[in-house]
Amino acid sequence: MTQADTTQTGGTSKQADQTAAAALAANPAVDDAIERIVGEIESARASITGVRGPVTGGRESLKDFLERQKQNKGRGGFFPYIGSGIGNGPLVELLDGSVKWDLINGIGVHMFGHSDPDLIRTGLRAAMGDTVQQGNLQCNADAVMFGETLVEQASRGSALRHCFLTNSGAMANESALKICQQKSNAAPRVIAFRDCFMGRSTAMSQIGDNAGGRIGLPLNVQVDYMPFFDADDPEGSIEAACERLDEYISRYPGQHACFVMELVQGEGGFKTAPREFFEPLMGMCRENGIAVWADEVQSFGRTTEMFCFQTLGLGEFIDVVTIGKMSQVCATLFTEAMNPKPGLLSGTFLGDTVGLQVGRRIVDRLRDGGYYGPDGRIAQLHDAFVSRARKLAKSHPEWFPAVPGSGGEPFGGIGGMMRMTPFGGDRTKINTVVQTLYRHGVISFFCGHGPYHVRFLPPIGVMEPEQFDDVFLLVEAALEQVAEKSDD
Repeated sequence: MTQADTTQTGGTSKQADQTAAAALAANPAVDDAIERIVGEIESARASITGVRGPVTGGRESLKDFLERQKQNKGRGGFFPYIGSGIGNGPLVELLDGSVKWDLINGIGVHMFGHSDPDLIRTGLRAAMGDTVQQGNLQCNADAVMFGETLVEQASRGSALRHCFLTNSGAMANESALKICQQKSNAAPRVIAFRDCFMGRSTAMSQIGDNAGGRIGLPLNVQVDYMPFFDADDPEGSIEAACERLDEYISRYPGQHACFVMELVQGEGGFKTAPREFFEPLMGMCRENGIAVWADEVQSFGRTTEMFCFQTLGLGEFIDVVTIGKMSQVCATLFTEAMNPKPGLLSGTFLGDTVGLQVGRRIVDRLRDGGYYGPDGRIAQLHDAFVSRARKLAKSHPEWFPAVPGSGGEPFGGIGGMMRMTPFGGDRTKINTVVQTLYRHGVISFFCGHGPYHVRFLPPIGVMEPEQFDDVFLLVEAALEQVAEKSDD
């Protein structure tokens, strides 16, 4: 028996029956305390049943915090939003006591909504851990098990075998870029789709196709932009994309580290494309030694399979994939062939203890809860959105003129990524719609680069299809108000 196998008691060696952590976790008093806390939270959130206005004195309190936020950050927020710290599924209470439908969820972070008892229970137990943050030099079992859970899901139909955890989607993407550059022996160029979004770090701001995100930054990442799928011209857009990729490969032979692909464009407008669009492009990359990197930071968990590359049946082509948002702790997953040399990937933080355990619980619930497949909960929720949106567009065709590239429909997206395009996708009017929806009690956001769209990321974990009935009553009222102002 080694010293590591014993504990010292009064100068003698004694083998421990179990770790102190295991004994604490099995303590019935801990279970009782957690259940009492969860029970109180459930009682409190039960009073949140629908949209409502502020409580007495609430406006003044919210106004004060908004001013403090502005002073602290240097500018105000997009919405006058400061949460109170409680909600009930898709409904959230603000600091002024008002309640709104939260259909953007921190741009997709809170996909089991607000005050979910199961996740609170998980978080309370995780909070007993010895550290708030875990890192790459020293981590607990939470990090290992979460990475294993992600690899288990990602390896279905792909060669992905390894996982590097990190604390933001941008850093997951930075890690992916470094992996691809090292594997290509420092090839300087990156291929990406037009209108892509990659994150807010220096390198990712340069790859992302958003001029506003790189104003004043030095441009030292060489990016070749590709046309995305056009729903109005499917065959033509596939042919055009293949021709453009062949042109780049011929012009810069051996100079591309990777082709980064958002299989669903997020900030770019919730644009989707079929397997038939991606497959030939990925095949050309494979033939020319260009790594295929799928950026699923926003799409992870939201399509009809855990990963969008699985939904599209493209796993055989994927070399690297990045995830984030709903996973709480972000990750870069890669194949054995892409496994980098020691020293390339590291970082002080990999994620917080609560995030690791809650993130793993989220993945487990999505995997086992009937969410996936063509008839799963996510597909049913998307169908419910589409049916209400189609009915609204049919009732008010004047609000929904034809929009180029939409395939003839004023709504779109996939799974839990939903969009609507009223008023021709005009930027000013879409912004007005989003702000008007907020005042009516529905939190949404925008996406796209012309046309612009109203974006919804409803909490797929807890929202029920029939709840869209109440939401669309408010959507219709908001659009009517915007239309009337436009006519003035």
